[in-house]
Parts: sequence; structure tokens; C-alpha cells
Amino acid sequence: EVQAVESGGGLVQAGGSLRLSCAASGFFLRDYAMCWFRQAPGKEREGVSCIGSSDGSKYYADFVQGRFTISSDNYENTVYLQMNSLKPEDTAVYYCAANLMRTRVSGRPVIHEYAYWGQGTQVTVSS
Repeated sequence: EVQAVESGGGLVQAGGSLRLSCAASGFFLRDYAMCWFRQAPGKEREGVSCIGSSDGSKYYADFVQGRFTISSDNYENTVYLQMNSLKPEDTAVYYCAANLMRTRVSGRPVIHEYAYWGQGTQVTVSS
């Protein structure tokens, strides 16, 4: 099955860190821009951070700027999201997905351009 497989979520105290992983199954990262999204209960899914495959371009949402870092390893075929200085409002299910239309990143991701969604990984930040 072609999908992204997320892992690395968990329960952490405010101010703590987590590193999420997104392993590409059935496709290659080098062919797609990749994004991390999140969805909190009762809220819409929102883009968190993205990375381009062709030029390493990156996007960060304002609410994670300076705290989260996205990276990719084409050899491991995995995208990572290092999350530092976590806040209770970061609590959500985090998903990654591939952009079937672009290999570069510019601006806020458009959800309908993304596919190969995984099941997500839960991140819970306690105050």
C-alpha cells in the first residue's frame, strides 16, 4: 500500500521535545514535496511544516516558527519533524502526506494537493 507511516508521538510536558518520523511506503520522497499537518479535536486539519524534494525549500506555519525543524533523509526515505519547546496547544494528531503536484514548497500547503496520508501519530502536551 502506498502511504506515509507516522511515528514518534507521545505524551510530553510543556517545554519538552519530540521527534516525529514519517516513513514513505511504496513511494520515494525524492519525487514529492512532503508536509506535516495536524488536527486537534474539533478543529480543521492545518499545515505545520513542509519540505521540497527538488530544492530543499521549507515552510513553517507561524505558530511553530523557531520551535519546529523539518528535515528529510532520502536514503532512509523518511521525513522528520523535530519539535522543541512544545506547548499544550500543540496537542493534536500529526499526519504527513505527499504533494502529488509539486516538488517545491512555497507558502501554506493546500490540503487537496496532498495524498498518501498515514494514520497519524498522537502528540499530547501537558501543562
